[in-house]
Amino acid sequence: LGNGGSTLHVLRCLEEQYGDQWTSFTVLLIHSGGYSQRLPNASALGKIFTALPFGDPMYQMLELKLAMYIDFPRHMKPGVLVTCSDDIELYSTGVTETITFDKPGFTALAHPSDLAVGTTHGVFVLDPSSFSGRGGLEYVSCYRFLHKPDVQTMQQSGAVCVRGDRPQLSSSGNRGDSGTASECVYTDSVFYIDHSTAKQLLMFYKQMGTLCCEIDAYGDFLQALGPGATPDYTKNTSNVSKEDSGLVQVRQQLYSLLQGTALNVIVLNNSQFYHIGTTQEYLFHFTAESKLRFELDLQPVAFSIVPDAAKTVDQLSIMQSVLEPGCVIGPGSVIEYSRIGPEVSLGKGSIVSGAYIDFSVDIPSNCFLSSVSVKINDRVEYVTMVFSIGDDLKKRVKLLSDIRSLQFFGASLPECLDLWSIEASDQLFSSEDTCLGLWTARIFPVCSTLSESVRMSLNMLNSVQHKSAFKLSGFQLLSVEEMLTYKDVEDMLKFRKQIYDEICLQRQKEKS
Repeated sequence: LGNGGSTLHVLRCLEEQYGDQWTSFTVLLIHSGGYSQRLPNASALGKIFTALPFGDPMYQMLELKLAMYIDFPRHMKPGVLVTCSDDIELYSTGVTETITFDKPGFTALAHPSDLAVGTTHGVFVLDPSSFSGRGGLEYVSCYRFLHKPDVQTMQQSGAVCVRGDRPQLSSSGNRGDSGTASECVYTDSVFYIDHSTAKQLLMFYKQMGTLCCEIDAYGDFLQALGPGATPDYTKNTSNVSKEDSGLVQVRQQLYSLLQGTALNVIVLNNSQFYHIGTTQEYLFHFTAESKLRFELDLQPVAFSIVPDAAKTVDQLSIMQSVLEPGCVIGPGSVIEYSRIGPEVSLGKGSIVSGAYIDFSVDIPSNCFLSSVSVKINDRVEYVTMVFSIGDDLKKRVKLLSDIRSLQFFGASLPECLDLWSIEASDQLFSSEDTCLGLWTARIFPVCSTLSESVRMSLNMLNSVQHKSAFKLSGFQLLSVEEMLTYKDVEDMLKFRKQIYDEICLQRQKEKS
């Protein structure tokens, strides 16, 4: 469905459940986070349940979202506030300034960002006559919305502003090159749809019957808005993760439906937008000296039992985990919902999630390791995915002959398959269509215990790093895609609860 399709689907569920009553509701709609291919430790339970390294017991993303938006409903007419689950918006406004969502059409929050950030986000082209660039908060009308534009497009369309000045096209030459500190664009985050517009979208969805393609709530809704919108974007599918045959037609219909609808922008000049949806961003914000870590007072150790030696390593993030004395954790690593034994050494810049490691092992730097409980034929079993932090799980090739371009921990996939005694064939991949990638490669062994599954996956990794054979031919093998199909969330939560109870017990002992 994509996050646009799921937005429409939710509107339909609201109407089915509440009839006309929903016309008086203010709704918070959080996209809980699709496949999460760029941060796969959030894939099984959803990004909205991402653990955050503060609070006692620990907060999850959901609590932070509710806290951040707690003042909004009082100043909001009936309608829907749409937000993602892997971003954090922090802002400050004057004592008398309030963020109000009461205008017809769409209303979006906007944050000053440098031009590089603009290329991966939505960018507002603000109406210069209604915008001064001063003060903490300004209500501005938006001329048009650009989705992940390049720098040249931002400059030509008048999206580039000089901070503290009226919006001014930087291509006029007197403002220096793009990328000077004072230049910025205003990027998107949360947006509000007033009730009558939401109703129009619902009518459209009902007429469509079934959706045959992924719709993006940001690109496909917002690009149709504002007086400067043109239908050109409907044919541009360069940013689409999965191009479906009907997409251009659906976009054109959405454009006709929404064209002429207002896009109001609330410019928050004292604000910062943080994204933690990729392994690199997640590691940076949770372990490095990031501004977010400072602003939210993120803790190196949150609700965990750790040996004294680990407490002195500053660049760490340990969440609801039990680490035994003797284990060594490299700086810049994140450990969540795991048990780490005394003979484990973990390199720097790694992520370990949901794992139980009770054997002697050296885990390399930049390693991503995440365990998932699966239920196959009514039996609970365990699979652990392991990758390099930099491996691209979204990359796909169409032909078997092209899989050498897929990289697993610095080696090509065919090299790895040789070491593991696995044949490269169409059966190796779990998806029906020609989506051959690390996400769909059946390479991870199913084991009867959590600890054994971690051991086997680390043996695979070790064989690639040392170019030594490790036979996987005797195992049932799953792809990450299949792990999510067979996931047993209940069992994963049970493991988390055991750790939680142990930490509580330990706390009580220390107190008494």
